[in-house]
Amino acid sequence: MRRHLLALPLFVILCSGTQLLAQEIRPSWPIPSEIKWEATNGYPMAYRDAGTGTPIVLVHGSTNDYRTWNAQFSVFSQTHRVIAVSLRHFYPERWDGVGTDFSIEQHAQDVAALIKKLNLGKVHLVGHSRGGAVVIEVAKSHPEIIRTLVLPDASIEMPVPETAEAKEAAEFTERLIGTLQKNLKTGDPTKAAEIFVDMLNTPGTWPKLPEPVKDMILANIYTALGDKGRPITSCSDVKNFVFPVLLITADKSPKKFEFFYSEMRKCKGDLPLSIVIPNAGHGMHRNNPEAFNKATLSFVAQH
Repeated sequence: MRRHLLALPLFVILCSGTQLLAQEIRPSWPIPSEIKWEATNGYPMAYRDAGTGTPIVLVHGSTNDYRTWNAQFSVFSQTHRVIAVSLRHFYPERWDGVGTDFSIEQHAQDVAALIKKLNLGKVHLVGHSRGGAVVIEVAKSHPEIIRTLVLPDASIEMPVPETAEAKEAAEFTERLIGTLQKNLKTGDPTKAAEIFVDMLNTPGTWPKLPEPVKDMILANIYTALGDKGRPITSCSDVKNFVFPVLLITADKSPKKFEFFYSEMRKCKGDLPLSIVIPNAGHGMHRNNPEAFNKATLSFVAQH
């Protein structure tokens, strides 16, 4: 009897600790009605979820969130289960850029953990821009959960030969994010966002963006203060991609992305030529969603 009585307080402590932990990682910010959240690696990770079938997981880029995929979500969910994530510290959280748990590697571990927690099995993993760097890290560390890898203007960094073209491509992201971080410190986030968007696309792009897209970018703009660069991907890493890979860019995208896709093909000769989305820039999934959706769905349907 005494042994059972002694064990009882320990049981109560453990249960209380578990409940406390669950309370600690609940979101302290409003959660929009259209999304769900899961405690993932100690963070309340938000995501939008709809449809049935083989899962497609969508990972957004810098200053974006799950809403960047609005033009894909209803279309893809007609034939697949679709999960559009918001990465750690992006909307619906409003983050000030202060903290040490914001990195490509952390986001990759969060995405992989969410896929496993939701029991999705092998997924079609889509990563745009900085989200491309995230899904490439997932591919390197958790290849067992990937059915296919779809890379629209993925921000991959690789060792490259010392040429002027390679130098320009290698420095593009550092210059882009560095300029944004510098401009944010002036206290005018809208002007900082305008310069950032125009650098990624063409001058004059920002005023033409729909207001909901501007609102999304401004809601996430200070996450750029936590951005500390991209991991380096080696030829060996690319050779180990045993799943089908789709490379996508746009006719008005910065040349950096196709440059590194060419480097990837040098490492792994069976990678296909890039699909080029016409009449579109870096935000191709919003600029020309019909062409983007067709290219992506056609590819995943084959696998």
